[in-house]
Amino acid sequence: MSEWDDQPKQIAAITLFVENLAETKQFYIEIFNLPVYYEDENSAVFSFGLSLINLLQIDSAHELIAPAPVATFESGSRVQFTIAVDDVDATCEELIRRGVKLLNGPMDRSWGIRTASFKDPGGHIWEIAH
Repeated sequence: MSEWDDQPKQIAAITLFVENLAETKQFYIEIFNLPVYYEDENSAVFSFGLSLINLLQIDSAHELIAPAPVATFESGSRVQFTIAVDDVDATCEELIRRGVKLLNGPMDRSWGIRTASFKDPGGHIWEIAH
């Protein structure tokens, strides 16, 4: 195995497969207070700093990753995204005010950070941490 000549420096985009694009897009607009960076009939993209989160209607996912199978919402979470915040408790209060139901937290973790987690309408887990 050879080394890459130009090793990756950052993740440019992450594509999340969603069953209901309109609902998930609205969640990202309201909860993260972000504008849509790009959209078409099958996707909506949001900019998280230098990384893009692409919400892709699950019907379009098959052609993107074939022959790999597309997992369903019911098969469980396989990813968690963490956002650094200054105050986990204050951020939780704001998330709850915006209608988010927390999965857990805020709690102090044994590895020294305070966290809380919630799920977007596509079933993807988001964690806030400090």
